[in-house]
Amino acid sequence: MNSFKAKLVEKIKRTPTIESFRFSIIDKLSFLPGQYIQVMFDSSNPDNTKINKYLSISCSPSKDYIEVTKRLSESDFSYRLRSLKEADELSFSGPFGNCVFRPEFEKIAFLIGGIGITPVISMLEYVAEKNLSTDSILLYSNRSTEEAAFKDVLDGFSGHSKNIKTIFTVSEESVQNQDYLYGRIDKTMVESYMPDFQQRIFFIFGPGAMVEAMVKILKDLKVQEANIKKEVFIGY
Repeated sequence: MNSFKAKLVEKIKRTPTIESFRFSIIDKLSFLPGQYIQVMFDSSNPDNTKINKYLSISCSPSKDYIEVTKRLSESDFSYRLRSLKEADELSFSGPFGNCVFRPEFEKIAFLIGGIGITPVISMLEYVAEKNLSTDSILLYSNRSTEEAAFKDVLDGFSGHSKNIKTIFTVSEESVQNQDYLYGRIDKTMVESYMPDFQQRIFFIFGPGAMVEAMVKILKDLKVQEANIKKEVFIGY
């Protein structure tokens, strides 16, 4: 298992409940867009799942820092993240995960809700930085507009590249903003905004129930199983 230490350099408030944590690392970490790492507040006992958690990397591999993002709760793990101060050192292990972006993918799509956006940022940031021709469409659903993490970042990707498009939806708030659609991601939405869905590689990240619901939509649309790449977030 690859273990490393890193120091906190910045905290970034993404929404009222979601925060990103950036860490400097001495030796550049080699990882693929979409992978995750284990944040270890108890490095003496890696199996201490109460305060050692797996989080997706929410930045491109080309960055000179490593970033993780979490919806903070009242858990011990969230409390420890909140309590971190600049220059505090923390242990990590990884990277892990096979649900990753590869440059040979010509067309990709994402069906994402809430905090499932974190590995998507790593992938799209990589596509944007490398000026890849990958045709990318993201359907991104949240309960409310204020909980749409990374919206400014995603808007920036779309402005930078005509090949990156994001459709934002909200499910529990009447939409007053033309940037958002109302409703949960469903079969009709996929057909409307991804008419070439049979040609795309789909990525689905998030808590088990969300992943299961999105996989069902794709199976109902007869998308080939080989074109569905999914990862259930551990500990949610």
